[in-house]
Amino acid sequence: MARLLANTFDRSLARTLLWLVPLVVVLLLVPQVTDIYQTQLFTYGLVFAIAALGFNLLLGYTGLLSFGHSAYFGLGAYSAAFMVRYLGIGSMELYILGGLLITGAVSAIFGYICVRHTRIFFAILTLALSQVLWTLAYKFFWVTGGTDGIRVPFNQLTLVGGLFEFSARGAYASFMHAYYYYVLFLFLCSVVLMWVIVHSPFGKALQAIRDNETRAQFLGIRIIRYRWLAFLVSGCFTGLAGILWVPLNGLVTPDILYWPFSGEIVFMTLLGGFRNFTGPIVGAVVFNYLKTFAVASTAYWQFMLGFVLLVLVMALPIGLVGAASRLGAWVRVRWGGATSAAKYRERRGGEAT
Repeated sequence: MARLLANTFDRSLARTLLWLVPLVVVLLLVPQVTDIYQTQLFTYGLVFAIAALGFNLLLGYTGLLSFGHSAYFGLGAYSAAFMVRYLGIGSMELYILGGLLITGAVSAIFGYICVRHTRIFFAILTLALSQVLWTLAYKFFWVTGGTDGIRVPFNQLTLVGGLFEFSARGAYASFMHAYYYYVLFLFLCSVVLMWVIVHSPFGKALQAIRDNETRAQFLGIRIIRYRWLAFLVSGCFTGLAGILWVPLNGLVTPDILYWPFSGEIVFMTLLGGFRNFTGPIVGAVVFNYLKTFAVASTAYWQFMLGFVLLVLVMALPIGLVGAASRLGAWVRVRWGGATSAAKYRERRGGEAT
């Protein structure tokens, strides 16, 4: 039995590496084969993918729909902005450390309040709490800058403990190349960490809670505690995305705390498919390009974007990744069936002769 499990794991690992290694190679080559704008656009996609991964831990694996994840994205962003404005810190590593501590603390408090409820009550409660933070950021303009926001210039930023600096004139191109690889590294680490989480006993317990809460409770799983931990991890992932977003955007305003941005995170996840691990990643990248194209195409970009997303969600309710998986399975069955039939006829023909 142990040998069978080991062989199954080896085959699964081999199939994963078969597509993962070429994909990583392609990601490493992106800045070399595209211009600065496309590199920046794809970097935005990777940042949003981290946020969608964190959100999907609640939606796809725990069965909780949150309409307030803009709160944790915004907390991460404002934490970095406050360090620049009030502490004069330029180290990206300190932004990440401080931002994760603040986001984790607030996620723990909000999670303690929210996870005692489920379904629409949970969703509305997360939305309400996120709007409290938006109101604070909007009204306390002497601290947050209000609608003017807080500027975070890239030339004050240092990466890898000061190893990379961008204070020279015309250093934006070198900043984008270095920052892309910085975000890519953290993105890959986030993907690996999330994969370990969802395939661990903790992740399996979350899926048991999602599928049947009553049976999970009978098995001894402490429902509230597991949901709270999932909420905490989800908030930290989304907060990390907010921190990484700041140097790219260069300006932090209350808009990222407002409820429409929470809706965008939900759309990213649904677009790619929340029942697949890679669905939120694909959905975030595709959504980023869709929104960019819509904004550049028409003044009514909200209508255009909403229409396209509505059609995609209705036509592909399982998401882009889910549809691609089903299509691949159908092709394998048809191709495999045709190949097996041909081999059978060939063998019977050989036996007849």
